[in-house]
Amino acid sequence: MRLLLNSGNANKLRELRAALPDWEIELLDTPDEPVEDGATFVDNARIKARHGRLRAPREAWVAGEDSGIEVAALGGRPGVESARWATDGVGQLLAELGAAEDRRARYVCELVALDPEAVEIRATGTLEGEVATERRGDEGFGYDPIFVPLGEVRTVAELGNVWKSEHSHRARAAFALARRLAER
Repeated sequence: MRLLLNSGNANKLRELRAALPDWEIELLDTPDEPVEDGATFVDNARIKARHGRLRAPREAWVAGEDSGIEVAALGGRPGVESARWATDGVGQLLAELGAAEDRRARYVCELVALDPEAVEIRATGTLEGEVATERRGDEGFGYDPIFVPLGEVRTVAELGNVWKSEHSHRARAAFALARRLAER
């Protein structure tokens, strides 16, 4: 399976490649980026996929991905704004939560893939957990230094990239996409 990911994020590419090692996944190099103004993760993933479909080689599959963290005590914020929420999203999140007892959170990933005829296949992955009280670990990216998955005591950044390739929200979405494509 060859898939072009309409993203400028090399970290997301690395994670999808790790989750789907039998696939040929590349970044779609476009001179312009779509405006991510959707109300949901799936809206933004669809925007990216459709933008890429218009710019990719006709025979290629194209995917859009959007993901982020939803924090219960913040009413689901930062949500779809996770990447653009603050210059230092981790620091901002820790500051806003302060000493709050309710630190429940979840990572969400939406993948939208379009075949050469623009038929859409969608997949979702989530990872439940909580926000730590301080940064810990040095692998991963984004909110990984403060996200502790349910059943773990270490952050995703401490658990590492190998763990992420099997358990992260993005890996779960990738596995779901692979299942849907196999059913097709």
